[in-house]
This record gives sequence, C-alpha cells and structure tokens, in this order.
Amino acid sequence: MVQKLLENEFMQGFLDHIVLNIEDDEAMLDFYTNVLRLEAERLEEYRAGDAPFPSVRINEDTVIDLFPKKLWEKHTLSGRGFNTLNHFCLSLSRKDWEELHSRLLEHHVAITDGPVQRWGARGTGTSIYFSDPEGNTIEARFYSEDDRDKKCLLGS
Repeated sequence: MVQKLLENEFMQGFLDHIVLNIEDDEAMLDFYTNVLRLEAERLEEYRAGDAPFPSVRINEDTVIDLFPKKLWEKHTLSGRGFNTLNHFCLSLSRKDWEELHSRLLEHHVAITDGPVQRWGARGTGTSIYFSDPEGNTIEARFYSEDDRDKKCLLGS
C-alpha cells in the first residue's frame, strides 16, 4: 500500500550510474563516445586489464557503466535476454539535442520515435528515441519554457 507522505518526508537523491550489459565493447564505446559524445572513463585501465569495465560520463554526478559479457553472463537467468530496462533518458540543452539529432542521422542511427512531447522529471519536453548498437533504447530530450504546458502523447 502506498502511504501518503508529507513533502519533507520524501527521499531526494541523484542517479549515480546505469549499468548496461554489453557484448561488443568497441562498438558500444564508439557509439557512446563518438555519436553521443560522452567522455570515456577508465578506458585505458580497462584495455590494460586493470579495470573490470569502462564507463562513459553523462555529467559530474552520473555515469553509464558498460559491463562486458564476462561480468554479467553468469548472473542472468537466460543470458542477455534477461533485461528489464525499458529505456533511459538523457536531458540536454536544445543546442546539444539538435547537434545530437544531426549526428544520429549522419551515423545512420534510426530515430524510432519523435520528435514528440513527453513528460519527464522537469515537466514536458521534446524527445527523440533511438537505439545503441546492442538494442538499448535511449531517449534524448530538451526542455523549454514553451513545452511546459503542452500535453504529452502518453497521457502522463
């Protein structure tokens, strides 16, 4: 049962990291660093065998960890098919969003949905959806004052 809590009783935090189980580390690193333009972390250490996985940095507080198969295959019920992640969303400035949209098209990455209005952590924003080389769905969005009062297509 969901309890009604006072506003000051809710926990507040920050997303520290997302972990993606990957099979082709070079393809995924290329996509996340060259297409999305996220900075790689611990890449040299990973390639030298001194770190178990590389990461890419979203911002100073959040990274995406890229777990190679040797880290995850023994811990899933049926290999890679046991995945409960629907998608994750990167919130960008409008300029960065427009540049990313252009890079996705230049790299022949299919936009599977959008631009479309969707609700998120800061209200309604403009989103596009696409997949990385291993099929993880990514939403990229920007917020603008013009979008705040627009209705989202999912009814949320």
